[in-house]
Amino acid sequence: MYLSIIIPSIIAFLGTYFATPYFIKILKLEGIVGYDQMKKGKPKIPEMGAPPVLFGFLGGLFAYIGAQTFLTSSLSQKQLLHLMAAITTLIIITFIGVLDELTCLIKGKKQGLFLKRKGLSKLAQFLLPFPAAIPLMAVSAGVSKMSVPFFGVVDFGMIYPLVLVPIAIVGASNATNMLAGFNGLEAGLGFVLSMFLGLYAYLHGSFGAALIGFTFAASLLAFLRYNWYPAKIFPGGLNYVIGCVIAIMAIVGNIEKFAFLCFLPWFVELFLKIRSGFKAENFGVLQKDGTLKAPYKKVYSLTHIVMKLGRFKEWQVSLILIASVAIWCAFIFMVV
Repeated sequence: MYLSIIIPSIIAFLGTYFATPYFIKILKLEGIVGYDQMKKGKPKIPEMGAPPVLFGFLGGLFAYIGAQTFLTSSLSQKQLLHLMAAITTLIIITFIGVLDELTCLIKGKKQGLFLKRKGLSKLAQFLLPFPAAIPLMAVSAGVSKMSVPFFGVVDFGMIYPLVLVPIAIVGASNATNMLAGFNGLEAGLGFVLSMFLGLYAYLHGSFGAALIGFTFAASLLAFLRYNWYPAKIFPGGLNYVIGCVIAIMAIVGNIEKFAFLCFLPWFVELFLKIRSGFKAENFGVLQKDGTLKAPYKKVYSLTHIVMKLGRFKEWQVSLILIASVAIWCAFIFMVV
């Protein structure tokens, strides 16, 4: 069973690791670039990390499906159905992320405190992930019985696939798109979440969710080789994919409670964004010594909190937030 996870994870890592440089070249040639806001001169960086990550991730999953189908014949029809539904959902989410990036080429850029490319509207970003939930809804993925605080175990029946599943996909996809903007931050946070959820799912007998978690974490780790400071490629629509994978793991693995608690930092980020009317940016203002200063007097993001704690460079802000989330997930892992 260990090899059933390790081998797909290795394939996923290698697929993303070797595919990303080719995608970087293509994106540069096509002019699909974003502005590195916290670097001197705001250099243009290729911005569409979802395709190379998905390339490696799907390579690992398809290798597992192929081996289990043709070599061992141990993959049940239900397991295959849920995996294919999850893959379809991820492809749809990736398409939405790509659409967002391509829309930026049409709309151009906007000026202000930070130079930023304009993509899909906030309303479109919120609504478009809904169709991605349809494959999981159609196969009734997950278990309708959930442990709810103060109420115990509740059977939601058809409300689970028809209401809760799309809410989870849309909510998680949009949430991971909020805590972003720093080199390595999104991919690093996604790696931490995927690893902890994958380990929790594995120890609780949810092999499908564990497979998805570890394989995706391997792809993100390979992507971090190019996305870490100074980034050679930005995540772009990968932010949507990360949230979607976390939601899928929670649904398929029936580990909603653990996933929800691990996701609490993003709820804090949502509250802070609401304070600004979703107008504030996460970025810091670059100082002469290379450190970053919070752009506002008030706090509108977790990144602002870190920048107000001391004089940190961009990679240090990312590392502090990633480490903080890792500690939080470890704490939840021990108490739940």
